[in-house]
Amino acid sequence: MMERIILHIDCNNAFLSWTAVNMLHNGSKIDIRNRYAVIGGKESERKGIVLAKSNLCKKCGVITGETLYSARRKCPYLEVYHPEFKIYRKYSDIMYTYLCNYSKKIERYSIDECFIDFSDNLDVVKDPCKWAYKIKDEIKNNFVFTVNVGIGNNKLLAKMASDFSKPDKVHTLFTREIKEKMWPLDVADLFMIGRASSKKLHELGIDTIEKLANCEIEFLMRHFKSMGKMMWEYANGIDNSEVESDYGNPKSISNSFVLPYNYSNIDEIYKEIRKLSMMTGEKLREKKMYAPNVSVWVKFDDFTKVSKQITLDNLICSDEEIYENAIKLFNKLWNTGSDKKVRALCVGVANLTEVYKVQLSLFGNNQEDDKNDNKQLDKVLDDIRKKYGNSSITYADKL
Repeated sequence: MMERIILHIDCNNAFLSWTAVNMLHNGSKIDIRNRYAVIGGKESERKGIVLAKSNLCKKCGVITGETLYSARRKCPYLEVYHPEFKIYRKYSDIMYTYLCNYSKKIERYSIDECFIDFSDNLDVVKDPCKWAYKIKDEIKNNFVFTVNVGIGNNKLLAKMASDFSKPDKVHTLFTREIKEKMWPLDVADLFMIGRASSKKLHELGIDTIEKLANCEIEFLMRHFKSMGKMMWEYANGIDNSEVESDYGNPKSISNSFVLPYNYSNIDEIYKEIRKLSMMTGEKLREKKMYAPNVSVWVKFDDFTKVSKQITLDNLICSDEEIYENAIKLFNKLWNTGSDKKVRALCVGVANLTEVYKVQLSLFGNNQEDDKNDNKQLDKVLDDIRKKYGNSSITYADKL
């Protein structure tokens, strides 16, 4: 059986690069990638942290995730640019559309990275590095931002390879190269090993990926439960997951938000659920799809996370129907007797379909006219928001 050839394309310093490219396209005379610049949120809110940084800031010791106040102490000449996710989505779409010219077996793993399965393309299989350099250089020349390309025999190895030295590089990590290139690395460098797991592994005397790969699975499962088996498999380069093609329509849509502070007021929480429901409904209608499933997850101030979902009798696509079901789900998760506060929220829909079906009532009370009216109203609202912005019109709070 022929080994798979997977490429992982990862935009270098995406938020800063895409902000810089957008500014240049709009007439700016400066390239913030060559300045003491960071992308950061409002300092009055929790989002006042460094999301991306230039190489000059990196040399000053600025790190992603630290507060802007701390970054300014290291770098007095700091320039702060606020994140603009519409711009990031635009350039993410540009990169994704370009990559679709090479293959339809492409997975949009996050806003700034994609996997491509070239296993069935004999030209690429014969010389994957040649094609990786072609993709990398074309993105740089055509779109004025850079990417790293990792090549491997599965998604794990391709992603690990793309994280080797940056920027604007091509790296391989084939199965035969695991012992040489991956095993000497610190366990913290292994994909999916978080800070807490890394610390615990070090405390157990497991400081390299090689030591992790040579552990007994039972030992790891005693300390990390089911995650221990995954750790061992990844340390040995084992990953049988498929590249899940995003070409065509999605299977689910969700929107989440980290609150500016921890909420305990139910009215404030409902307002955020309303916003998330509107965003989710708008995306659903853009795709001309319908959903039978609504879900909500809540992260509390102690970082515990709970979720709940509901499968409906009928398919929905309106903001109001998503919101009403999301509120029902949230109310079941919300423990009024608890002193926990809400840190983050997510509203999603799943099992999407392009075919609209309604379950008919035996008593003739199908309310289909009301549903059609809701669809027409949502379409008008979508048009207004696209023209004047999302905050231009919203629903009144229910009494």
